Amino acid sequence: MMAQYLEIKARYPDALLFYRMGDFYEMFFDDARAAAEALDIALTKRGKHKGSDIPMCGVPVHSAEGYLLTLIRKGFRVAVCEQMEDPAEAKKRGSKSVVKRDVVRLVTPGTLTEESLLDARRHNYLAAYNEVRGDGALAWVDISTGEFRIMACSPPRLGPELARLSPREVILAEANEPKFCELVSDLGASVTPLGGSAFDSTASEKRLLGLFAIASLDAFGTFSRAEIGAMGAIVEYLEITQKGKLPLIRPPVKEAASRVMQIDAATRRNLELTHSLSGGREGALLHTIDRTVTAAGGRLLERRISSPSRDLASVESRLESVSFIQEQGRLRTDLRGALRKAPDIDRALSRLSLERGGPRDLTAIRAALEAASDLAGLLGKHDLPDRLADAATALTGHDALRDLLSDALVAEPPLLVRDGGFIAAGYDPDLDDARKLRDEGRSVIAGMQAEYAKTAGVQSLKIKHNNVLGYFIETTATHAEKMLSPPLSETFIHRQTTANAVRFTTVDLSDLETRILNAGSRAIEIEKRLYSALSDEVLSHSGPLGLLARALAEFDLAAALAELAETEAWCRPEVEDSRVFEVVGGRHPVVERALRAQGGEPFIANDCRLADGSDGADIWLLTGPNMAGKSTFLRQNALIALLAQAGSYVPATSARIGLVSQLFSRVGASDDLARGRSTFMVEMVETAAILNQADDRSLVILDEIGRGTATYDGLSIAWATLEHLHDVNRCRALFATHYHELTQLAAKLDGVDNATIAVKEWDGEVIFLHEVRKGAADRSYGVQVAKLAGLPASVVERARVVLEALEQGEREGGGAQKALIDDLPLFSAAVSAAPPAKAGPSPAEEKLAGVHPDELTPKQALDLIYVLKDLSRG
Repeated sequence: MMAQYLEIKARYPDALLFYRMGDFYEMFFDDARAAAEALDIALTKRGKHKGSDIPMCGVPVHSAEGYLLTLIRKGFRVAVCEQMEDPAEAKKRGSKSVVKRDVVRLVTPGTLTEESLLDARRHNYLAAYNEVRGDGALAWVDISTGEFRIMACSPPRLGPELARLSPREVILAEANEPKFCELVSDLGASVTPLGGSAFDSTASEKRLLGLFAIASLDAFGTFSRAEIGAMGAIVEYLEITQKGKLPLIRPPVKEAASRVMQIDAATRRNLELTHSLSGGREGALLHTIDRTVTAAGGRLLERRISSPSRDLASVESRLESVSFIQEQGRLRTDLRGALRKAPDIDRALSRLSLERGGPRDLTAIRAALEAASDLAGLLGKHDLPDRLADAATALTGHDALRDLLSDALVAEPPLLVRDGGFIAAGYDPDLDDARKLRDEGRSVIAGMQAEYAKTAGVQSLKIKHNNVLGYFIETTATHAEKMLSPPLSETFIHRQTTANAVRFTTVDLSDLETRILNAGSRAIEIEKRLYSALSDEVLSHSGPLGLLARALAEFDLAAALAELAETEAWCRPEVEDSRVFEVVGGRHPVVERALRAQGGEPFIANDCRLADGSDGADIWLLTGPNMAGKSTFLRQNALIALLAQAGSYVPATSARIGLVSQLFSRVGASDDLARGRSTFMVEMVETAAILNQADDRSLVILDEIGRGTATYDGLSIAWATLEHLHDVNRCRALFATHYHELTQLAAKLDGVDNATIAVKEWDGEVIFLHEVRKGAADRSYGVQVAKLAGLPASVVERARVVLEALEQGEREGGGAQKALIDDLPLFSAAVSAAPPAKAGPSPAEEKLAGVHPDELTPKQALDLIYVLKDLSRG
């Protein structure tokens, strides 16, 4: 057995080998050590190898999926090795023969299909990148849904595109692995190197032609050699991991980068589009706006948010769909009710195609077909907009398949085929006959028990069953002698004697047992055959079912966005082919929801007008104190542009959005210790990317450029950056800063306007109004914010003294400023930090010290209050 294990393991050195032994997957040697630590299970030992104990651990087969998920999340790959024959067959070759085993599947992050291993509302992409003579191409597939896409992608665009897709695994040619490995790993994907032959365009084309059973790829479009190689590498990898059992893959769809808004990885992270900065979904834009009721609708929403469209016609058609459903309140409610009953067609089809499905996948298809029929009935009397009308055509034409599944399947089937009982009564006569014999055998057993009890004269006689003896007759030990003696011993054949009972059988009972057992196994075999036939029939309709899945997702998303617009009072944006950016009463959706959840004050809406052709400048220079809401204002306008081009209503009173080609954000920063980058270096790298790439259709939000270095260094960098955005990039931008000197640029640059976040001072305190107004702030109120944050009073007071000295020196000139700094007592902070001397007790406290409350009458207590009041006045 160990020789067999080592031979199989040698073929998969980079994966943990799940070696099937009966009801367990066992692991040995280094695999056992790694798995035991990762899964927090016991590490044992079994036998010896080269004189040393063999480390071993194992997991039950029935609960293996949970362990697989843990291992995949921790970066492991798992080769699943199954028993390829029954142990009884192996024994026929000799008592020491080993059961044949082989790897049936290589489980990797990008090839998961099991429902329990996947997030239902997220795609699980496997991507491949290929370069041919300077041309790059990126292909990606989700084998759990069959979606297959390809696009031309130059090396500089690889990072942003991977950030958009968030694949779990990326295939690279071995020659390119050193070049792109760090980039892929930084984005959280697993890197898988393949030999150059996997990317060969000639061999790849043959693989693709064979996969789709076609003579030419021209039917799917025109592809470059790099694109064909990337697609071929994915097919090759799937053949390796799935052991030739390819999933249901839909024809490739070619995407163009020019048709979607370009958003780099830093901007996605800063704006928290699909994940918050903490890494979870809570607090992200996607989590805040998701009102979809189906898994496919949730995945479509994520794609729209990750890839806002730059095609005006597409954006308008999406918005028209949302408007139509929003205006039809009753229809919206009915649609969402029907869609809640629609399971995930795509993933059910994928599992069936890989033979990893079960009866519940068939009933999921049936339920989706029934939901589609209900949906078609609801929509029949409405004049739908074009996008929804096209989707509605896929809802009908499935009556035959729906009726077949309705007739064949019970309402609540078991999880596994081997459990049986999922085919409905009356569907197959042979199955009904087998079930009748199996089920009526129980009543025959009951009648036989009564007859044997009467024959033996033993009323306590029972017919029982276990896995060792099968059916047997059992009596108590007190009746043993009678049953073992003639004439009863001629009928009842002794089988076993226990401490308290004696067990018998009869010829008739043995015959009945054989017939019952055969009927049960025959029923299971018939059900397996019927399941296979039903699966094949469903897969033969995979094309129309795929269109149906997309139609259900389209209706779900349109209804969800309409529900969002109605409940949150969002408006339909006017999206146009211009540079205008005009938002009235804009709000940040995530912050607004958080304020509402906390029961606090309402969100203060603000306007923003850029490049509107009247008084709107291309760039707003935003000043104001910390905590006033500058970053929120920047982010909310970026999100409004993104939501509009994703086809959603936006959180505003009104909005006109000229198409945004690229969205850039430089908001917040942290150091990158792994690469040896300081916070300031990270900030400069992100700023450089913006200045080198932004065009006149871009929208840029910049917050606190230059704050990570010396004051004048930072000011000079911020100044030059603002000038470059205005003169060279000529983009729309919101530029927040604490360098008040920059406000002078508004008078020098035609396209720059000053704006500020209003605050109010009251009794030495600062009150944030969160209102954006035209004009410039004269100070940042940093000391007041420090006080609000809870800095010790001595520190706050010392800061005020230093600030006043610096401001006075600034007014009087640099020399005076230096002299004033020199005059500041060196140890003032330490002196002021000393606790104040404790004052003596006041007269009122002295009076109270001599009072004994328990001895006071009510009249005396009242008199005491008057005395204390007089003493407190001095």
